[in-house]
Amino acid sequence: MRNSTRGAVDPFIVMDVMEAARAAEATGRHIIHMEVGQPGTGAAKSARAKLATELDDPLGYTVGLGLPALRARIAQHYRDWYDVDLDPARVVVTSGASGAFVLAFSALFDNDARVGLGLPGYPSYRQILKAMGLTAIGIPTTAQTRFQPQPDDIAAHDLDGLIVASPANPTGTMLDRPAMQDLASACQNQNTALISDEIYHGLTYDRAQVSALQVTDDVYVVNSFSKYFAMTGWRVGWMVVPADHTRQVERLAQNMFICAPHASQRLALHSFDAQDELQANIATYTANRAKVLEGLTAAGFTTLAPPDGAFYVYADVSAHSDDSLNFARELLDNAGIAATPGLDFDPHKGHRWLRFSYAGTQADMAEGMDRLKRFMDAR
Repeated sequence: MRNSTRGAVDPFIVMDVMEAARAAEATGRHIIHMEVGQPGTGAAKSARAKLATELDDPLGYTVGLGLPALRARIAQHYRDWYDVDLDPARVVVTSGASGAFVLAFSALFDNDARVGLGLPGYPSYRQILKAMGLTAIGIPTTAQTRFQPQPDDIAAHDLDGLIVASPANPTGTMLDRPAMQDLASACQNQNTALISDEIYHGLTYDRAQVSALQVTDDVYVVNSFSKYFAMTGWRVGWMVVPADHTRQVERLAQNMFICAPHASQRLALHSFDAQDELQANIATYTANRAKVLEGLTAAGFTTLAPPDGAFYVYADVSAHSDDSLNFARELLDNAGIAATPGLDFDPHKGHRWLRFSYAGTQADMAEGMDRLKRFMDAR
């Protein structure tokens, strides 16, 4: 049987780490999960209770763009959080942020288009682009630029599109309003499509979050209910597109996905009313962030990306190992800590870095840092 070159994508290493951790747990070991960006709480209880009362109603297909009530509530969210007056007609409910990226890339780019993304960055950007016959252009970034692409990169790499993420994965760094404006202006000047990944909005600490919609309407904004709303397994997200792109995206969504899961859309709608629970999660992440930063420093990891948001710390491990893949294996085998090798996020320099997620419980984060210190002391 023939194989398509589109399918020759790299593995998502964090998923391989998750499987190795699962296998270790199957033998009776207690593994501290710091590899995956998954909230430890699950969807809000109050939202799930409301959904439970509705399950006797038929749950079938919805319209391709999503439940009108949910699209309207998302538009209100932009008024509440960003003071942006958004027409609900521009909102597309998607099968997770991953579904949004497939729709965005399909709507914006022809085969062989050059789409830039900062390195380190979310690996599935590269792999989805490759699987769709597009060319992913990795843009090296530095600590001095907070590991974010710069306006000059757009012309320098002759880009048809640019993906930015703020807060970013794996670094957690953010773009302030002037930086977002500069990138948007540079994209407009070069006729480059801008895609802003904002799935970690709501998970911020010392810096104000900025939506690309605050500086331009000429953008595709991707968000998700997986992170702030703690709905990873429900696979529902959203995208905001320019008004004249809505019908094209709708046609693609109808044919590719039909619609996002109906029950997930209704749970998402109810989750907007669960702010007390969601803000309690932020308090947990804030405590975890402080514990992990302290613990990594105590264990000898002193070069860290500034974690402005999300729930990750990207740590330079080159003083201890030049092979992050093997170092992650050692951590799992000898300390019972699952962490993600930087090679997942940067194929060129990721061998020097590890990503630690602090999305778990406070007890697990404290135990993880204790184990890490003992591991490094004995190494």
